[in-house]
Amino acid sequence: MSQSSVDEQRLLDALRLTLVPGIGPRTQAALSESFGSASGTLAASRNELLEVAGVGKKLADAIIKAGMSDEAGQELCRCRDAGIQTFLLDQDAYPAMLREICDPPGILYCRGTLEPQDALAVALVGSRRCTLYGRQQAERLAGSLARAGMTVVSGLARGIDAVAHRAALAAEGRTIAVAATGLAQIYPPEHGPLAEEITQQGAVVTEFRLDQQPIAGLFPQRNRIISGMSLGVIVVEASRRSGALHTARHAMEQGREVFAVPGRIDSLASEGCHDLIRDGATLVRDIDDVLVELGPLIKPVQQNENSQVHSPRELTLNHQERLVLEHVSTEGSQIDQVLRETDLEPPRVLSTLTVLEMKRLVRRLPGGLLVRVTN
Repeated sequence: MSQSSVDEQRLLDALRLTLVPGIGPRTQAALSESFGSASGTLAASRNELLEVAGVGKKLADAIIKAGMSDEAGQELCRCRDAGIQTFLLDQDAYPAMLREICDPPGILYCRGTLEPQDALAVALVGSRRCTLYGRQQAERLAGSLARAGMTVVSGLARGIDAVAHRAALAAEGRTIAVAATGLAQIYPPEHGPLAEEITQQGAVVTEFRLDQQPIAGLFPQRNRIISGMSLGVIVVEASRRSGALHTARHAMEQGREVFAVPGRIDSLASEGCHDLIRDGATLVRDIDDVLVELGPLIKPVQQNENSQVHSPRELTLNHQERLVLEHVSTEGSQIDQVLRETDLEPPRVLSTLTVLEMKRLVRRLPGGLLVRVTN
């Protein structure tokens, strides 16, 4: 069997398992741990399946039935006809940060494109019933993040989510929408045109089958993907019952940074944000508060032909600071070498290096050596 045939079979088996009702992220993780893969799960006997935590007789029978069904083949054909890609967990195209969480989707449906630069992503979420203040802050922050080169991730919901997506699009930046339904059932329905726009400057992704309808329990499940694809989560406006707080909790569990925008101290719409700040979330006034707090990247991100980003903090720099920083390597560069290679007057280069030291992006070592700091 050729490698392409093997990959096709693995994809079909993963889809077969995804299409089985009752298999959530935890059960899928337990099955993978027991049998190694979707193919291994479908090849398991009924008695072997029943030994897995969370698998009862009804679910075991459904898994065995799925192994003989052609439903996955039909789903895959529909995806290809609609221009929807499907990524397996171990494929290079699968988002690296999402792969790191404890319960990543075994398969990810994607309409649009996922780019390497999407490793520089921040989620922006909040209330569906937002105030004018919340809309203004979401628009300001999402637009600023997009202009700085960050990808804005949100959930395609009404309110703050929609404002975040639209602001990123207006700034000609990238944005990713994580849907709680199938890609053939965009919810809410009026966001169909918005989803179409997003696919032109980013992607709409989901772990759910094409025809999955909106069900209340799937929205909190979706939220772990929003935080999992992001370096941090900004909650713009949230009451104490807001679903945005689920995303913040997922972010904490995943080791992501959590940020919150304060509102009026007597505003019920901001009570959830105030609770987050009280409990240790970073208070956000502008995107500098976000970028300086984000942790190091898994690996450098190529922003353009001449620029690599090693830390989100570098996005706060002006053009001259970025120019000088690009000539300092992580292995070390001599000051004389930086002066020669940078197309600026030496006094300006030296003063800029001092600024970069103060911002903890460059470290001086004995012998006139400079090192680029990446964490």
